[in-house]
Amino acid sequence: MECNGMQNELEYYKIGDSFGGNQEWFRNVLMYMGGCAAATACDSCIYLALRQGKEKLYPYDIHHLTKEDYIQFSMVMKPYLRPRVQGINKLSLYIEGFAKYLHDTGMQELKMGGFPGEYSAEKAAQQIKNQIDKGFPVPYLMLHHTMRKFKDFNWHWFLVVGYEETASDFKVKVATYGEATVFSLEELWNTGFEEKGGMILYEWEKIGYNIG
Repeated sequence: MECNGMQNELEYYKIGDSFGGNQEWFRNVLMYMGGCAAATACDSCIYLALRQGKEKLYPYDIHHLTKEDYIQFSMVMKPYLRPRVQGINKLSLYIEGFAKYLHDTGMQELKMGGFPGEYSAEKAAQQIKNQIDKGFPVPYLMLHHTMRKFKDFNWHWFLVVGYEETASDFKVKVATYGEATVFSLEELWNTGFEEKGGMILYEWEKIGYNIG
């Protein structure tokens, strides 16, 4: 992980020239159209398996990532975060579906909490800093946005994998569709719509020990 002053970026993974996985690889029509939540969960699993040694999260060879395995993995994840008419449009739906996958793989120590879009951009920035600094990617749900520059991110799940804090702005690096993009968090967060998305916060369950 690279860290320089008020910025931090996860050592994300690549599949060939692709920055992370790519939903556009999916051959299943429903997954191609609406598999972004499942893809985000797959990307989270691959990152945590590769960089934090949680290899049970990924059912293939974590040290030899391939496009074909990623496509197959998306179909493993599909029943847990299945595409639907309105999409996975609530944080609770992602948490509920991904928690079932974690249970079935014996990885219940990965806990999740929702951070709704009603909170301020400043509080969102603090949560992103905390998550990235602890080595977690941040699943992000954006619903509608008034700015055209975000049209490819409408009604979409993606991962925040880095941040940079300057005197005038807080920028985030996001991964989706096999590409990395940098946005101003304030612009991204303040969508101009009443219906908000939000973020998922990961944490490893702390196991307590009695001493003495």
